[in-house]
Amino acid sequence: MKLKKLAAIGLVLTAVLAFSGCAKEDNASQKSNTAGESTSAEAKTSEASGKSSVTLSFMASQDWIQDAEIELSKKFTEETGIKVDYQIIPSDQYVNLLMTKLNTGECTDIFGAQSGKFDIKAQINVEKNAVDLSKTSWGSQVEPLVADQLSVDGKLYGQPIQDVSSVWAIGYNKQIFKKLNLEIPKDYESFKKACDSIKAAGITPVYECVSDGWHHTLWLPETGVQAETKDPGIVDKWNSNEAAFEGNETLMTILSQMNDMVLEGYWGEDYMSNTYADSAKNIASGQFAMTIANQGFGVEVNKVNPEIEVDDIGYFVIPLADNQTLNVNPAGPARFIFSGSKHAAEARQYLDFLAREENLKYLTENVGKFNKLPFNNAPSMYTETIQDFYNRYDKKGTVIQTAVKYVNPQWSEMGANLSAMIVGEMTPKEVLASIDEVRTQQAKAAGDPAWK
Repeated sequence: MKLKKLAAIGLVLTAVLAFSGCAKEDNASQKSNTAGESTSAEAKTSEASGKSSVTLSFMASQDWIQDAEIELSKKFTEETGIKVDYQIIPSDQYVNLLMTKLNTGECTDIFGAQSGKFDIKAQINVEKNAVDLSKTSWGSQVEPLVADQLSVDGKLYGQPIQDVSSVWAIGYNKQIFKKLNLEIPKDYESFKKACDSIKAAGITPVYECVSDGWHHTLWLPETGVQAETKDPGIVDKWNSNEAAFEGNETLMTILSQMNDMVLEGYWGEDYMSNTYADSAKNIASGQFAMTIANQGFGVEVNKVNPEIEVDDIGYFVIPLADNQTLNVNPAGPARFIFSGSKHAAEARQYLDFLAREENLKYLTENVGKFNKLPFNNAPSMYTETIQDFYNRYDKKGTVIQTAVKYVNPQWSEMGANLSAMIVGEMTPKEVLASIDEVRTQQAKAAGDPAWK
């Protein structure tokens, strides 16, 4: 089985690296905001003008840094003289590279990492590797639930990058649903019926993109909120090592239904090579009806095809295992200042700058998927469609990767295993057993007493 699994993973990684190479090249031209080292004359001029000649290095995973932030960084440079050099890494390689840099003490001045109060302590050891940001001008403005996921022992270590009020849900083309007289699915059976009708109309029901290595993984931990709904207290049992993922009926159902979607052709033919960057384009083409997306997706689709209005993209929770619990996640990508940085003061200036009210407003207005950044002084841009979506679900649950310890750090490995599963090289039971095994390894490495 292991040889087959490796073969499947190798196939996926080949596609990932092929895409990543292009993405890396694109990001190198789009995301870099430095013209190189300052000359002596420039340094003297900077000193005379009261501006710095420092260049901050900022490493982040693909899709975390938006064009709007890069535009703001240019204004930051005009104001302070401090440049920002963005180092964008393909998502499937990012965690390993970040850990290598932190472990060798050679990290960038600012680094991006997923928040989560369990992970930032056990995985990236923020108490050692990051600067305490509790007393910053903006620290008290971070929304409490989000700040909690960025804190250890009451100290704030990170600044949220993205809108975490939105959730990963099924974004669907209302025009297609209306034409085919379809209603919002409320369980897996009605979801299948909708997919069958869409497929019969010559449209691929779901746009999925396995090649990125992370998007197809969302189906499991996001829908995993249903496990707590079905079995209240299971999250506490997972965190205290009193229960395993393997054998959990809800998780097994989710994985079996993922396989079912592939076998039924709901993901089309090119799901292994599709890319997340092309999601909006493909939904805008009318050739696909649905995809997993955040609530700013309608803006992105509208930019590609103005004939599809922003509110023509609707949303409903992922209905695998008959889930009807809204999957919320107060955690997300965040900026951290490396404790070993020689430019920690300048890095603080950059974070202070981004958290200004006018700059939060600029980011919200210029990033389609941002509706409300998690700061008390940030504006809200919810449309009626988005508000209706949130109001539709009475019950909310925190997604597994945030609620359960030692899940989020193995996101890439879960993605590889799920890729192996959908091509028939692993079973759902083996995928869950692998998650348990890695959780055990990480818990023991962290000295978690529940795993002794």
